Amino acid sequence: MKHSKVKVSVTIAMLSSISFILMLLNFPLPPFPGFLLVDFSDVPALIAALIFGPIAGIVVEFLKNVMNYLFIGSPTGVPVGQIANFLAGILFVLPTYYVYQKLRTRKGMVFSLVAGTITMGIIMSILNYYVILPAYTWFLNAPAMGAEETRKLIVASIFPFNLLKGMMISVVFFLIFVRMRPWITQQSGL
Repeated sequence: MKHSKVKVSVTIAMLSSISFILMLLNFPLPPFPGFLLVDFSDVPALIAALIFGPIAGIVVEFLKNVMNYLFIGSPTGVPVGQIANFLAGILFVLPTYYVYQKLRTRKGMVFSLVAGTITMGIIMSILNYYVILPAYTWFLNAPAMGAEETRKLIVASIFPFNLLKGMMISVVFFLIFVRMRPWITQQSGL
């Protein structure tokens, strides 16, 4: 089935809006620092990727973060948090999409979601160590954290948080996917 450009654009805009609203409904998890927030805004991006391809998922991730920055702003004045959220989103959505393209079963989706979660957890830990945390401290004019302090924060909080967040998103997405799989398959033309 061929998608019209209008249908694709409207669907991506709609999924981006839903993603933005879900991003506003974020919440902290008690054992982790308050700046680490869980939201389910990656679910619409993953749906977009499965239907229209990986670029659509990236566009949804991008648009939700642009809207979030325009409406909510950033404590640093620079969208460091939104950039981190965008990177985490594509690091979750893209591996999930590509693994699922090889294994198109329910079990394949489980493996895909695990791959997305692990990829996001590992690469976001590296990005937090070298880029994101230093950017936050620099833009906030806060004292820079030492290498050991940064490593401890990542090992004790950021890495486990991203794994738990990925698992939570995976469970929610999988429950939706099981119900929507025939529709997603029909829409994507697979």
